[in-house]
Amino acid sequence: MSQDGPGIHLETSVGYLLKEASSALRSAMEAVLRPLGMTITHYSCLELLAQRPGLSSSDLARGTFVTRQSMNVLLQALERDGLVTRAEQATTGRVLPTELTDAGRRQLATASAAVRGVEDRMKSGMDETEQAVFADLLARSITSLRDARP
Repeated sequence: MSQDGPGIHLETSVGYLLKEASSALRSAMEAVLRPLGMTITHYSCLELLAQRPGLSSSDLARGTFVTRQSMNVLLQALERDGLVTRAEQATTGRVLPTELTDAGRRQLATASAAVRGVEDRMKSGMDETEQAVFADLLARSITSLRDARP
């Protein structure tokens, strides 16, 4: 879809629409996670650890889009609350791998169900084929932008 003229038309600007969708998704996720005592970063950290046990705090920071310092503060809180464990000594280098505890897995299961509900609501106006195309187009867009980096 092309846009005539030098300006951006917000109604058809893919970047603007994605930002608006991102903001709406974030608000909806915050609304379902807040009663669970979680933030999006907290949830994302647990989800990453469930899917990739043993990640370092640097890997978790990159995966949740926060600084290493912010992730270290979060990991200390999660460890204090009994949701994750970290090795006392690094097996190689300085990396302290992090893993979920049973309590962390239980909290994640509750949060994942809530987040899945938000995502289902977001896609509710699409049939299964449209949902697959939507996911594919988003993934391809991300790849195109990352591949085009200078």
